[in-house]
Parts: sequence; structure tokens; C-alpha cells
Amino acid sequence: MSAQLVQISLDSDLLDQIDVDSEVREKGRSAFIGFAVQIYLKAKERLRIETRLVEAYSGQADNLLEEVEALLGAQTWPKD
Repeated sequence: MSAQLVQISLDSDLLDQIDVDSEVREKGRSAFIGFAVQIYLKAKERLRIETRLVEAYSGQADNLLEEVEALLGAQTWPKD
């Protein structure tokens, strides 16, 4: 992946917090901020998926319970 030069503005207190991090000193601000953005975007996508799952299954508790009960009722234990 090729890097593209961008210019951003950060609050000076936030920049101070970034600069004292040992990983920033080792790998640089760009790598640190890039990694932080990747984590943020993954978390945002995970939240979107979780929200869709909640919406899909909300109000389905009775149906899901009936399905599980039917599956459990069909199971048999081996005889010794």
C-alpha cells in the first residue's frame, strides 16, 4: 500500500500525549496514527454489525426459545 502525504490538525494536548508514547518514538507519528485509525474503523464496523444483529433478532426471543427447546427435546443421551 502506498502512503499519501496528508496534513491534519490535532489539539496540542492530544499531540503531547501521542508524543510521549514509546511506540510513537519507535515507529513515528504516521504509523501510530495510521494504526489508531485502523482500530477505530474496525471498531466502528463491529458496532455496525452488532447493531444490525440486535435489530434482526429483537422481538424474536419466543421464536428462538421454541427452536432451542425443539432441538433439545430431540436429543437423546447414549445408554450405558
